[in-house]
Amino acid sequence: MPTIEDLKNYQSLPLDLKVELTQDRIRQFLEVFGPEGTYISFSGGKDSTVLLHLVRDIAPTVPALFVNTGLEYPEIQSFVKTFDNVEIVRPKMLFPEVIKKYGYPFISKEASKNVYYARRSGPNGIHYKKLFGIDDFEKSRFATTKYIPLYTADFMISNNCCDIMKKAPAHAYETRTKRKPFTGQMASESLLRRQKWLQFGCNAFDNKHVVSNPLSFWTDQDVLRFIKANGIKIASVYGDIVQEDPDGYGYDQTFGDICPYKTTGCDRTGCIFCGFGAHLEKGEGRFVRLKRTHPKQYDYCMSGGAYDPEDGLWKPNEKGLGMAHCIDEMNKIFGKDFIKY
Repeated sequence: MPTIEDLKNYQSLPLDLKVELTQDRIRQFLEVFGPEGTYISFSGGKDSTVLLHLVRDIAPTVPALFVNTGLEYPEIQSFVKTFDNVEIVRPKMLFPEVIKKYGYPFISKEASKNVYYARRSGPNGIHYKKLFGIDDFEKSRFATTKYIPLYTADFMISNNCCDIMKKAPAHAYETRTKRKPFTGQMASESLLRRQKWLQFGCNAFDNKHVVSNPLSFWTDQDVLRFIKANGIKIASVYGDIVQEDPDGYGYDQTFGDICPYKTTGCDRTGCIFCGFGAHLEKGEGRFVRLKRTHPKQYDYCMSGGAYDPEDGLWKPNEKGLGMAHCIDEMNKIFGKDFIKY
């Protein structure tokens, strides 16, 4: 079984060697399932664009799947349509319906899951113990005690939107076609994805959900450098890829490393109304940027909302998602500009 040290060693490899290893992982997966038994999970983001390039360089006929949740940037939706052999599917529930039934996506998947199920089950539930750090969870990574105030907030948060909006349509596609996915997930993106790599490696043949994550040991800098070096077109919402090189040398003169790359537009392009991780952002922040670049979508996101007379909780209404109220409440609890908007 791979170790953390193995992952660090892989992540420290030069990009050209990472590309070769990724191509090997893709070929291994194709040897088992073939082009006719696989598909590319294509979000239109830069990571999955690199994935699509690498997979189709080896097997051009592998189809791609785009789950159109209605929450993507307009530029992403247009960009996806420029590619051939991409099937577009939609979720069964709209985002406002998901929020009304389960809650808003804020903080993190783990914390929101604990808050949601703690509020449903009460003190006897496992998620209540995780939220409040009771028993064995007191000092574990599962403890989310900082967010205990959200247990009694006038709005609900939960982790269910991703399962309903993204995963369910993809799983339905897999059931219908019997195909197995290539995804652009990287271990550096989250603790959960790192754990999955440690458990299964890049090609999770033994997982209940068989999947290939051939970019697992890449970093965001690897993705940007690969795009730049190969002239790969990405969605316009990212802007340009430039080096943070104030001295014009191409290398950091202090540490002798290649100056990092960045995008002049968005750095990530997930669901534009998602609040997961928004409290950790430095600088402009996703919602402040959304206000500047996509004012119509921003207004829908922040405006509206009302208390549901049945349970007293704040929820979306016909005027908008009402996320400004939720952010205001969290800023009162956790400090000014906890989440900027």
